[in-house]
Amino acid sequence: MAATDRTRRVLIIRPSALGDVCRSVPLAASIRAAWPGARIEWLVNAPSADAIRAHPAVDEAVAFHRRGTPAAHAAFLRELRGRRYSAVIDAQGLARSGVFSLATCAPIRIARRDAREGAWLAANRRVRGSDPRHTVDVMLSLLGPLGIEPVHDLRLTAPNDARAAIAEDPAAGGVPVVLAPTSLWPGKRWPIERFAELARRLLPDRPVIAVGGPDEADQCGPLLAVPGVIDRVGRTSVGGLMALIERAGLVVANDSAALHMAVGFGRPIVALFGPTRIELVGPYRRDEDVIQHLRPGDTPDHKTEANGRALMERITVDEVEAAARDRLG
Repeated sequence: MAATDRTRRVLIIRPSALGDVCRSVPLAASIRAAWPGARIEWLVNAPSADAIRAHPAVDEAVAFHRRGTPAAHAAFLRELRGRRYSAVIDAQGLARSGVFSLATCAPIRIARRDAREGAWLAANRRVRGSDPRHTVDVMLSLLGPLGIEPVHDLRLTAPNDARAAIAEDPAAGGVPVVLAPTSLWPGKRWPIERFAELARRLLPDRPVIAVGGPDEADQCGPLLAVPGVIDRVGRTSVGGLMALIERAGLVVANDSAALHMAVGFGRPIVALFGPTRIELVGPYRRDEDVIQHLRPGDTPDHKTEANGRALMERITVDEVEAAARDRLG
């Protein structure tokens, strides 16, 4: 261990979204590999802290409570300054994360040159911005000013308390198939009726569990109505979802946090993509697990619902079932 490692205190700023938090862990893994004695902390939105609090490269999850009072937010900023970081990496690149970075007064504050909402102004080390690379590789480029070689390690670690709770859940037995049918963007959703039909076809062979966020039950009605489907939509913590996916025999998902968790746990996946570019935001280095049908002239715009739905509807139940059974062996 280099003697200077013990004097280094690094903050990674990646508060959200959950899927992006999960696929940002190579930043921590890379820093730990280069500086084994450094203290590595991660500023994260409190609801997503489970995603990284047990990671072996992270010493502390610094939880930010978005719904706190102005006084609480001001106190949080003062606390950041008092922690005396030697380097800060803004992997979010938005106004809020820029404020966090600036508040630390760290001597090294890194961000992309094209960080949005003026976040680049908070940085004194600016890295060439977005280009035709996967978002994971773009984030890893932020290590350049520190002289750290990227380590492409997306492995996640579920908290032990969440693992213990899931181990007691009868739904987690039998190597289940986990279906993650939700997405914030309607244009990224495979029709829920097709998830329901997939569940009917897979249920005779093994348990099928539906997962999603606490505000996403309305997206899942037809799937949850299938007899035998185990409903865990909004019924697990983030840590619980991680522990459940860690035990899964297969995860079938839209572009969502559950998909990126499955990549982090090395689980078999079938990833359903329509209006997004997998080379930029797909499951990292697992393009072969994606089903997508783009044609010349298609516009990969997930924010236009009609366009996205049309692309997602090209994916058939038959091909998803075939891919699922192939991965289940």
